[in-house]
Amino acid sequence: MFEKIQEMMVESLSLEKNDIKLESTFESLEIDSLDVFELVTEIEEEFDIEIEDAENLKSVQDLVAYIEGKVAVK
Repeated sequence: MFEKIQEMMVESLSLEKNDIKLESTFESLEIDSLDVFELVTEIEEEFDIEIEDAENLKSVQDLVAYIEGKVAVK
């Protein structure tokens, strides 16, 4: 799942793959709230899930864990 999210971040946010680590925070990657919104929208479409509390996600690890939990429930 991390690799898929990493790919999506590279494509949609023009980040370098090597810069995106599981423990990376959005702040350390210089991702602002608009970037998070765009990424969340893409993820929702890709995985057919709804992310209600995106503002609580602060790191790549938070995002991956949240998505894995949502996908597991489906």
